[in-house]
Amino acid sequence: MKKNLVLIAFMLVCIIAFAQNDHQYKIVKTYHIASGGGWDYIAVNNGRLYVSHGTQVNILNEETGDSIGFIPNTTGVHGIAFDNELGKGYTSNGRLNTVTVFDLKTNEVLGQIAAGQNPDAIMYEPFTKMIITCNGRGKNISLIDPVKGKTIDSIDVGGKPETAVTDRNGKLFVNIEDKSEIAEIDLKNRKVLNHWPLKPAEGPTGLAYDNSTRRLFAGCDKMLAIVNAESGAVVRTLPIGDGCDGAAFDSKNKLIYTSNGEGTMTVVKENDANTFQVLGNFPTKRGARTITIDQTTGTIFLPTAEFDPTKTGQNGRPMMIPGTFQVLVIQ
Repeated sequence: MKKNLVLIAFMLVCIIAFAQNDHQYKIVKTYHIASGGGWDYIAVNNGRLYVSHGTQVNILNEETGDSIGFIPNTTGVHGIAFDNELGKGYTSNGRLNTVTVFDLKTNEVLGQIAAGQNPDAIMYEPFTKMIITCNGRGKNISLIDPVKGKTIDSIDVGGKPETAVTDRNGKLFVNIEDKSEIAEIDLKNRKVLNHWPLKPAEGPTGLAYDNSTRRLFAGCDKMLAIVNAESGAVVRTLPIGDGCDGAAFDSKNKLIYTSNGEGTMTVVKENDANTFQVLGNFPTKRGARTITIDQTTGTIFLPTAEFDPTKTGQNGRPMMIPGTFQVLVIQ
């Protein structure tokens, strides 16, 4: 009887794993935002989607896509962060070198905070209770005290910081895009401890983290680098789609997602700390290069637009068709 129970349990695990691996991710909704301008990060908080969009942040109902409001005058906005204890949101305004503070309930702008040069990614760090910005041209990170409403310190990271994640216990990990490395930062003493090379991976952009296995997931040029957050060793590299600029981790189902500008989303299953499997490259839309996930529902959101192949910008890429900005909802 015991052998039979073990066999049944094993079969159930296999069936669940197969069902999960066989999931076909697809676009189930598209939320259209008619206003013009480019975009970068997207974030979800308490049923609301916050979408960076040129000179403002659009706020949508996560379930319906209906507009809830917007945060104005955020020229060159990159990202959005939230301090839910204080009831405040923050945007990183790359062209203004500022952070906009707003009320999470009313969307009212509460003030501006001077940050470093070209603040890009922004996050709330729960161990220090600080707002942290990654400053591209400044090659440092800014530490913002949300209670005092001002930048209290900065840490030089020796290169262009793209994205940061926290272990929630005093360590910060930052993708250094131009050096193809991850910087390990001691937030208690506010200093860089290590620079971990990502070779053979290059150009890290998106970064996600599994605190239970102590593994970092760095989205690089056509490659996902999986890094031991204790030793800095590259555990494994896996192929992903081209043009990755974002990564997300589903902590419930142990799934890593990379959003690839070519128009795909790569999904990787974390079986354990050292075993990973690429489940597939699922179609999205061209330009959908950043990503966020609702950890409660598992729903994924990616911003993009339609493009005119007959017109190219200074970077040689097809130009966005005005008024076609949208958010893809993927399940």
